[in-house]
Amino acid sequence: MKYQESLLKAIRNKIPKSTSLIDEIASILEISYDASHRRISQKSKFSIDETIKLANHFSISLDSLFSKKENVIVEKTIEIETLKDMLQYFKSSAEQIEILTKNPKTTLFYSAKDIPLFYFMDGTILSKFKAFVWLNLLNTNQKKVAFENFVIDESFSGYMQTLKKTYENTIVNEVWNDTTINSSLQQILYFYEAGLLNLKSANALCKDLKRIISLIQEKCNAANNNFALYYNELILLNNNMLIETPEKLTMFVPYTLLGYFITDNEDSCKNVHQFFKQQIINSKPLGQSGIKEQNLFFNRAIRKIDYYLERINSQVDLLF
Repeated sequence: MKYQESLLKAIRNKIPKSTSLIDEIASILEISYDASHRRISQKSKFSIDETIKLANHFSISLDSLFSKKENVIVEKTIEIETLKDMLQYFKSSAEQIEILTKNPKTTLFYSAKDIPLFYFMDGTILSKFKAFVWLNLLNTNQKKVAFENFVIDESFSGYMQTLKKTYENTIVNEVWNDTTINSSLQQILYFYEAGLLNLKSANALCKDLKRIISLIQEKCNAANNNFALYYNELILLNNNMLIETPEKLTMFVPYTLLGYFITDNEDSCKNVHQFFKQQIINSKPLGQSGIKEQNLFFNRAIRKIDYYLERINSQVDLLF
């Protein structure tokens, strides 16, 4: 009965000492006082359904209670092969992150191998392009249509706005390096050279990317205690995301382009939390750095965009 004992101990830690555990469990499971007493005295066992119901009610991680330390139970985001899948992905992501970040003390950590997708949630040409890229790369059977003919469902904008608003209203710590911008630029160049993106759109996308970089620099300089950007020169980043609430830690680990494993395994999340703190210690806080240090970082990003712009436009010049 050690598993039932572990669950009961976890529940006791979640309720006030003055509250009757028997009454609490009887109410949640909708069973009699005597039936609840038998379970608490461990004369009878919780059913699987009852265990899950209690775990959900008290936000208890079953993997942290019942699994071996080296095993972690994870959820995963849905697989994306169609626009409909992508719509469902953003819908469920918006709902999940909105729930996790309801508490004003919630902090989000992001290891930005790529520019966080939250910056592409504002309905610009870059928002559409990212959806175009994701679908082309996640579905090998996707019909190859030009970007200019690609249409996304209007309902995308609602879920994107939810994600954007949630991100902007949460305490955020982002860790970047000089390669964070690379994949977006390479995607623009790739689809242009593949003939699926015209010159006008390629130039507009690079211009929009400059806007995002400028926006992030403005956020660094704003009187905003909710946002911090750190520049790390030492390690490769991986798009890991960790959400810290007063109640628990939840980790999002990427396994495909948009696919994430999600877990609130206590030991694993604590390790990642500590690793994020270590990254931050070894990083330059750009919001607190001098103007020279900050400009060096953002100017490098702008020069990189200009370099890709030159590559794209020079290919046109060679034709004449």
